[in-house]
Amino acid sequence: MRRRGAALICVLVLGVALAGQGPALAEASDFIHADGARLVDGSGNRFDIRGINLGNWLVPEGYMFKFKHALSPMEIGALFDDLLGRDAAAKFWTRFRDVYIAEDDVAFIKKVGFNTVRVPLDWRMFAGPGDGVQGKTQIQAGGNDQLEGEGWALLDRLVQWCHAAGLRVIVDLHAAPGGQTGVNHDNGPGFPLTFYVPQYRRMTITLWQKIAAHYRDETAILGYDLLNEPISPYSDVAYLNPRLEPLYRDIVAAIRSVDRNHAVLLGGAQWNTNFAVFDEPFDDNVIYTYHKFWVNPSRDGLQEYLNFSNRWHVPILIGETGEFNNGWNDKFRRLNESFGFGWIFWPYKNLDSDLSVVTIQRPAGWDLIADAGSNGAFPPRPQAQAVLDAYLEAAKFKNVRVNAAYIDSLGLKVP
Repeated sequence: MRRRGAALICVLVLGVALAGQGPALAEASDFIHADGARLVDGSGNRFDIRGINLGNWLVPEGYMFKFKHALSPMEIGALFDDLLGRDAAAKFWTRFRDVYIAEDDVAFIKKVGFNTVRVPLDWRMFAGPGDGVQGKTQIQAGGNDQLEGEGWALLDRLVQWCHAAGLRVIVDLHAAPGGQTGVNHDNGPGFPLTFYVPQYRRMTITLWQKIAAHYRDETAILGYDLLNEPISPYSDVAYLNPRLEPLYRDIVAAIRSVDRNHAVLLGGAQWNTNFAVFDEPFDDNVIYTYHKFWVNPSRDGLQEYLNFSNRWHVPILIGETGEFNNGWNDKFRRLNESFGFGWIFWPYKNLDSDLSVVTIQRPAGWDLIADAGSNGAFPPRPQAQAVLDAYLEAAKFKNVRVNAAYIDSLGLKVP
């Protein structure tokens, strides 16, 4: 969802090994796929996506920590290095990823009535050793590059939990090589270099081919969301917009070379709002996804997407929405449902907010963390460590506050 960062220049080999198998295997008949303007399972039963985004887990965002200055994952990583020191910061992030989304969170999501989770990814966590938050990688230009990193094990673990719980997973490339958006949440340099730099484009295609090869037999995976919110309206849209669908075509060709089972999700330009960049669908298992926040919950806000669905007979999904109020949630959700659109709200968990499924309650002294770096000032490291330890404890599912009114606004119920 949010804004700005920095970049790395690396080269990955396009020819990936196709033998990587995903975690748990299941019956091939149970893949979700497009059937005209609806989604169905392998038995032909309609599947309406009712989902929640696992924001801030593998792609940290500054506003979800209440930070005033550090917004992108790399900026947040640098801030934590300053707060704790590099070694202690690395330990924090390991604990954070274990705590923020754990198996009991997944079980609760299922019990509430969601059937899908969307998980944002940062390519750095899948493309080399190092700290994925800061974007460090040891891949060398011209070397024998491999797509490896701690993200694979974390994503595998989540998929296994979801498979066991009966939840579907949408894999979302939130931060592509070089940055596809040009704002902080793509963890790039502030420009959508994915479209400008050929090697970043190749890396993006390669990563998706590897993900698809890894999960091609996993029925818990619903589909692949190829680029989150590509091409901000602040970018050179006249140059970039015509390059979006060609990139999608190349990514899908690479995916289909190893995986014919899973749907692909294509988001419009300008933060997933502009479908005018799309021509006739080029794949028979595609979902078109739009994002909108705070829009008037009336038909005119969705008419473009309804027209597109009716013209090409394809399914539509709102992949991110919410963060306004519960009354709006209810109206906008019902509006999308009335047109047969699936929905995924944002986010599952957040700090000190009623606009999420569950709330991490603000630990004492959190303002010292949120204000850190202002005018170069930092709290003493032992104090910072104590506050962040309290945050990790508060983030455990057993300690969060469940927002029943928010859940009710989504037509679901607290078990």
